[in-house]
Amino acid sequence: MNEVLSPLAWSHGVLALLDQRLLPTEEVWREYRDHRDVATAIREMVVRGAPAIGCTAAYGVALAALQHADLDEAIALLAATRPTAVNLFWALERMRRVAPRTPEALVREAIAIHEEDIAACKAMGAHGAALLPAGCVLTHCNAGALATGGYGSALGVIRAAVARGTKLEVLADETRPFLQGARLTAWELMKSGIPVTLITDNMAGHFMARGKVQSVVVGADRIAANGDTANKIGTFSVAVLAREHAIPFYVAAPRSTIDRAIADGRGIPIEERAPREVTHVGGVQVAPTGVAVGNPAFDVTPAKYITAIVTEAGVARPPYGESIAALFE
Repeated sequence: MNEVLSPLAWSHGVLALLDQRLLPTEEVWREYRDHRDVATAIREMVVRGAPAIGCTAAYGVALAALQHADLDEAIALLAATRPTAVNLFWALERMRRVAPRTPEALVREAIAIHEEDIAACKAMGAHGAALLPAGCVLTHCNAGALATGGYGSALGVIRAAVARGTKLEVLADETRPFLQGARLTAWELMKSGIPVTLITDNMAGHFMARGKVQSVVVGADRIAANGDTANKIGTFSVAVLAREHAIPFYVAAPRSTIDRAIADGRGIPIEERAPREVTHVGGVQVAPTGVAVGNPAFDVTPAKYITAIVTEAGVARPPYGESIAALFE
């Protein structure tokens, strides 16, 4: 890995992905030369996190071009992998608009999308660092370098705050059922030398009530025009708890995560994932065979619970209908 931790790398027509399903116990990089395999990698969560999915899909289109495959079919296949992360569709639409559709031009565009995402994360960090007071910041799921082109969105804000001298420690929710907080956020923060304590999801209120949490910062997979935000399941509960305890709740995400075509959170599609993610932990069955399972991958936090939304273009505050629109002017 280079100085900016990134879950994906491109070299001479080959896309490499860090298999996040195996972290933290194994660090395995997998190579892809076929866009169909890239689509499977996105669907099976070899790579996850909205910005990282967008970057990966862009490289998938580039691979399709190098294979002289039908690009419209390739884009449709990649678009069908994950329904909630709007960055996926943003990146694919950007690749669709490349003209002329030569392999060289599409490779250049995919690389640009990747590099711009890293730059956006660093800009988010710069905008958001001053928002975090010293003390303990709680985060849910993984919105770090592993979820982006590199550096991270929510964790990028934390990195930038630490770099400017703010004394921070992190409480990381384990984030059931797929445990991205336990497996990925804890691993990433330890790798970066940032103090982190892992807690179960249902401990957040306990620590808040005892004054142990000074701020919350999370990422996002899609933000509606009014500020309603979809993020990993359980985020809404954290936001309600933060409001109850007068703790600022921040969302950090690039503008590509904002879907201005959706008026509010009711229009955000919510992915339903496999029951096995709930009935099994680490491959071990923990629930009765045949039990009915609900497994929505995301929930929607209403804008009224969000203190501010941090993007690469600046910080949006309520009323979000106006401030989000201003980010694009």
